[in-house]
Parts: sequence; structure tokens; C-alpha cells
Amino acid sequence: MKIVNQGIMALAVALLTTTAMAQPAPQGDEPRPFQAGTPLGTVNSAGEPVELTDNVRVFGSFHFAESCTFDRDRNLIVAMNGGAPQNQVENDGFVSLINPDGTVHTARWIGVTHDELTLNHPLGSAIANGVLYAADIDTIRTFDLASGEPLDAIEIPEATLLNGIAVDGDGTIYVSNTSGLERVYKVTADGAVSVLVEGAPLALPNGVAIDPDGNVVVVNIGDNSVLTFSPEGELLATEYAAEGGNDGIVILEDGTKYVSSVVYGSISRIVPGEEAEIIAAGIPSPASICYDPVQNQLIAPMNNNNALAFISLE
Repeated sequence: MKIVNQGIMALAVALLTTTAMAQPAPQGDEPRPFQAGTPLGTVNSAGEPVELTDNVRVFGSFHFAESCTFDRDRNLIVAMNGGAPQNQVENDGFVSLINPDGTVHTARWIGVTHDELTLNHPLGSAIANGVLYAADIDTIRTFDLASGEPLDAIEIPEATLLNGIAVDGDGTIYVSNTSGLERVYKVTADGAVSVLVEGAPLALPNGVAIDPDGNVVVVNIGDNSVLTFSPEGELLATEYAAEGGNDGIVILEDGTKYVSSVVYGSISRIVPGEEAEIIAAGIPSPASICYDPVQNQLIAPMNNNNALAFISLE
């Protein structure tokens, strides 16, 4: 059953309101090269680097955690942080690396400094073919997954708030624009930008994922629809999460979908051919969730709660 609520729409618009527009990275007289952060540690009295000892566990390390994705090669959670709003601090976004148990690996991996780095207020993120993708207001930014080095920046014409992002095996990017123009953009591997879908049935589109058949699945904040489109933009199917106000979506290899309601704090599971059921609730502002297949868990960034929630699927 489709759920549409004017209260959801109003709250969603409030959550999405931003005065941010992409700003150029501040440059001094002599720009310094990009630098990635290192795992937690300190320097002892002898001036020697000391790694965090195994009997210490550190949690936290976030500032407006909006999305995450899982780096299977390193068994690490890559957490995207929006940082401060652009009208307060320009170019304040950063990326944290988190261990699967929630402890901090690297507090600021990308963004330990912003020398030779522009990352304004990133929301959605994705990993494909050794590249980290970030939806940053009106630009898609890419980074080398091994080093964190910035790669490309693809400006999206007319975009006002890029949000959910997914990348298929061919390197084609699908990214939602939530506030203002309700769109899903398609960006080919060679950088050609087009509008895949615009307007209804999109209703403040947010999370985007690729299903096992290569189709594009989008969830709305404005209702509880889970929309499957072909790569050409044809609406193929409509399912419904248990609640509206949805932000993130994860799709497993068997087609099972998990959807997070940032408004109502629940995680819905949709098994193919079955009605949605709530498997977790009471989570403040679960945003763009990711799936950790090694530990079989979902991770939900919690926006301005500056935290991650871990949901075991065992």
C-alpha cells in the first residue's frame, strides 16, 4: 500500500533544506599536495609514532554521517560525512574508515586536510571498480579507493541537491536529485549526463541501488514507494516499504531489499513477492544504509546524531 503524507513531505523538505552550493577549495599562496589520513595513533615522548593498542576501542568520528559503503578488500566501512553546512564552513566534508565492530580505523581518511581537495557536503556514496563515488551537492566526485586521492569531478547541470548514488559494472552512474528538481540522473562512463526520470512517481527521490538484473531502484522520502526502472528509465515495478520517509536502500544478490526510513527510524525488509516487514526500529534518523556481507550486517549512518547504527542480519 502506498503511503503519502503531507507531514512526511514537510519534514523531509526540512531535513533536506540546505543553502549550500559547491565552492572552490580554498587555496593559499602555495597549494600543498593532497594528503590522506592515517589510522588512529599518537606520538610518544621520544617522538616515535605509536599505533592504538588492541585493548582500546574508539567509537564516533562523525560529523553529519549521511551514507556509507563497504570496502570488502580491506573489510572496512567507508563513512561519508557532510561536515558543517556550507553557510557555516565551506568545503568541510570528509570520509572516515570504520572497523566492522564500529571502532574507528581512520578518523579522517579523506579530508584530514583539504589541500588539493574539494569535498563540500557529500551525501550519497558508492564503490565500484576500485573507485569511491560521492554525491556532493551538484557534483559527483570520485576518489581512488586504495589511496583516497581525488580523481574526477563531474558537474551535473541544474542539480540542486544530489543525494543517493549507485554505479553499475560498466561504470554508469545513477544519482538522485532530491530537493527542487525531482530527478534521477544517468551519467555514462565517458561523462555524458542525461535525465533518466523526472517527476512522478518520484516524490523527493533519495536512495538509489542497482538490482541483480541491472535495473535502477529508487526510494522516495515523500512516500513509501520502492521504484524499479530499467536503465532506459522505464518504470518496471513498484513495491512498498512498511513506512514512508525513506532514505537508503540495499539490495542483496537474492533480490531482497532493505530500506531505511530516515523520518520514522525503521528498517524495512522486502523479500521478492512478499509484503514488507519492519526488522529494526527506534533508530534516530537512519540515512543511506550499506551492507557488510562479511559480517552479514547493515550499517545505518544517523545524520546529525553523528553515529552509525549496526543491525545484525544473523
